[in-house]
Amino acid sequence: MALVRDRRAVEDDWIALNDGAPAAPGSSVIVSLERWRRDRAGLAASVARIGVRLSGDDAVADIADALDTLDLVALTFPAFSDGRAYSMARLLRERHGFRGELRAVGNVLRDQASLMARCGFDAFELGAQVSIDGWLTALSEISVCYQPAADRRGTAAELRHPSL
Repeated sequence: MALVRDRRAVEDDWIALNDGAPAAPGSSVIVSLERWRRDRAGLAASVARIGVRLSGDDAVADIADALDTLDLVALTFPAFSDGRAYSMARLLRERHGFRGELRAVGNVLRDQASLMARCGFDAFELGAQVSIDGWLTALSEISVCYQPAADRRGTAAELRHPSL
C-alpha cells in the first residue's frame, strides 16, 4: 500500500495490527476500537505510538476523552457511497480539536481527495494500483474554497478582503 501524508508520498511507519496480533515493543501501531478498549493500558506501556481505526459504525465520542493520547486516527471508507468518515473527520478536527494524523483508509478514491482534505484528513492509504502522482495532483486541483472547513484554508471572501 502507498501512503500520501501532508501532500507527499511517504513510507508508512505504522503497523496495522489485527486484534489478536502481538504488538512489538517500541512500534507504532494502529488497532481497532475494540482492541484499544480491551488493551489500552497495555498498549500504552509497550508501544511508541498508538493509532485507533474507526469504522462508520463506531462513534467519535468513544475516543474523544483520550485524543491527547492518540497519535493517529484512521477512518474507514468501506464504499465510495459511504460518507460517514467525512462527518467523523470534521467532528474530530473541529469539535474535539484532534491535531494528530487523520488517515483515510479503505475505498479511498482520487476524485474525493480534495473533499477529504477539506474535512481534515492529512493522510491517505492508497491501494497498490493507485497512481500517487494522480493523488498529489487531485489534492491541489481546487485552489479556492467558498466556505471555511477543517483544513483552515482561507475562503474566497477572505482572499478578496483580507481585513474580514
